[in-house]
Amino acid sequence: MPSNVIVGLQWGDEGKGKITDLFAKNSDYVVRYQGGNNSGHSIHIKNRHFVLHLIPSGVIYPEVKCIIGPGVVIDPKSLIQEIQNLELMGIDTSQVFLSKRAHITMPYHRLLDRYQEEALGDKSIGTTHQGIGPTYEDKIARIGIRALDLLNLKVFYQKLKYNIDLKNKIFTRIFKKKPLSFQTIYEEYIEYAKILSNRFVDSVYEIHDAFRNKKKILFEGAQAMLLDINYGTYPYVTTSSTSTGGVCTGSGIPPHFLKNFIGITKAYCTRVGFGPFPSEIKNEVGEVIRQKGNEYGATTKRPRRCGWLDLIALKYSCMINGINYLVITKLDVLSELKIIKICIKYKCNEKIIQYFPANLKQNIKGIYIDLPGWKQDISHIHEYKNLPKNCKKYINFIENYLNLEILLISVGSERNQNIIKNKSLFF
Repeated sequence: MPSNVIVGLQWGDEGKGKITDLFAKNSDYVVRYQGGNNSGHSIHIKNRHFVLHLIPSGVIYPEVKCIIGPGVVIDPKSLIQEIQNLELMGIDTSQVFLSKRAHITMPYHRLLDRYQEEALGDKSIGTTHQGIGPTYEDKIARIGIRALDLLNLKVFYQKLKYNIDLKNKIFTRIFKKKPLSFQTIYEEYIEYAKILSNRFVDSVYEIHDAFRNKKKILFEGAQAMLLDINYGTYPYVTTSSTSTGGVCTGSGIPPHFLKNFIGITKAYCTRVGFGPFPSEIKNEVGEVIRQKGNEYGATTKRPRRCGWLDLIALKYSCMINGINYLVITKLDVLSELKIIKICIKYKCNEKIIQYFPANLKQNIKGIYIDLPGWKQDISHIHEYKNLPKNCKKYINFIENYLNLEILLISVGSERNQNIIKNKSLFF
């Protein structure tokens, strides 16, 4: 049974939670393969609003098994709180499991994140201070603590002692901060282990068995392509592989398990924090889009920077990820605009380019074409044929530029506010 991957193609916040929820109803498994609790996936169902940080978006369906994979870094306190919040809302979380190989975010990771950002001053990356980067740093340095280590008190004690001693030297000697208490953290995380231990699984065998038994598996990432540690706008990126390539390393599967690569893009662009943004709108139109699209971080509540759709960046993302189906979200947000711009070229040092450079400098500016807006509410439309003429022109331009067919168009935050343009895949 072919497996499906959903990835964001911009700087995150494309609406992956809603789309994953939509596809999850036809899946047996939803597997999260990278990232941590530094991002949020929002799902709106009638008057209920769910924000998921670590738990895969399939959790809303009680029959779907949700696995937090080896490539994810897990803050146990955050995960437990998320589970409790969902259960208070009447959601069954008994099918939520986490890989024994996943690395654990510790209190010293969060402090390192904050202290490093403070030390960088105006050169800071703009992280969420959730400790994600330092957790991955320890993983690569081979001194990280994995979920399975929490099940062995002797091993956990030794690993934690080494890390606390090392980090306290950094805190006191470099950052001039107070040291952490080993005993306090040790006891705290032992309690977390007791709460979560029945959810620990060897997810590699679980996923391979599911594939052999022809189960439908949906792989879900966090953040998005332009924040990928290898191919994003470095150094203003996250610390994991957000691309479809990250699915294999982050969940322990071979590439041939994957068939459908579904890319999510907004009808415009947004970005949280610092970093280059060629199509950013720095006038009142940007504020209109921010307010209409409710462009504030699900995790941080920070206002998102808004810009026009950047087809140079989008084509690059589709190329890297091997996208064969495209989903466009928040098309309804543009309905109030008389003119809608699309970025089709860049201007850098008086030179015109049509590719996404490895060094995307702050001074790169977008070059645009103007398309007429439709000035009509489309949030109630469910059939593509009923969209306004100018709205279809906008969609067709994107498809022709990317040489990709659009699978689905989201026209609102609710679960049913969708236009299924290509019904041949899952519907």
